[in-house]
Amino acid sequence: MSFGWIRFIFVCFTCLLQFVILAEEPLKIAISKDSQNYRNWLIRSEYNTIIVNLSSLSVDSVATTILQCDGLLLSGGADIAPGLYGNPREIHRCTTIDHHRDSVELKAIEEAIKLKIPIFGICRGLQILNVYFGGTLITDIPSDIKTPIQHQCDDYLNCVHWVYPITGTRLSFQVKVDSSVVSSNHHQAIMKVAKHFTVSARSSDGLIEGIEWVVPEERLFIMAVQWHPERMPKENRLSGKLADEFLSKSMDYHLKKQNQ
Repeated sequence: MSFGWIRFIFVCFTCLLQFVILAEEPLKIAISKDSQNYRNWLIRSEYNTIIVNLSSLSVDSVATTILQCDGLLLSGGADIAPGLYGNPREIHRCTTIDHHRDSVELKAIEEAIKLKIPIFGICRGLQILNVYFGGTLITDIPSDIKTPIQHQCDDYLNCVHWVYPITGTRLSFQVKVDSSVVSSNHHQAIMKVAKHFTVSARSSDGLIEGIEWVVPEERLFIMAVQWHPERMPKENRLSGKLADEFLSKSMDYHLKKQNQ
């Protein structure tokens, strides 16, 4: 065997070894407000994952923390202050408002976009993404929308309804189903969709249940759903497949960052 072939094989082996080492390093996923459900949703995928909880941080420290992460998960929770989407007088129709969390999440989104870190939003996470980019929200679905679907229940663990991915979207391509039952618990929803997003799923009453980024030149992965995939079995394609997609994009970012 010639020296040239030996050198070629050595270089290929070195590159493969480097890739394996990098791939085995844990992903760092920032969660806007951590809970065991979100941890379980992420760790049941094949990726080695470390969770970084943002909720206890000061707004000033968010940028430094996001810089060390490979993905941002915006989780569910309290209502967003309506003043952030031009409706301050609607605050009396909201439930709990957490101004600190609003500020932390808006800063986290800003920093993740600068770095092109993958972002996935769940329930409130979908809403804060829409608000960040200039969209608006329905303040209270039961009061504002006549719908037979119960989007929020007292027994939130058993609150379910059907959603319908929209053909041609990234979501539809990933989950490969026309419809599915999902776990749901929200009294607010998107009214005006922010620019740069397309609707990726709806419920049968027409309410928006998913959005995704559609500006290819920006090369951003931003996907969000109104339902709660972390409360659903992995076998449901609107749960496990979404975690896989988000973590796959986070791994791509991780490897690219390590090779820079």
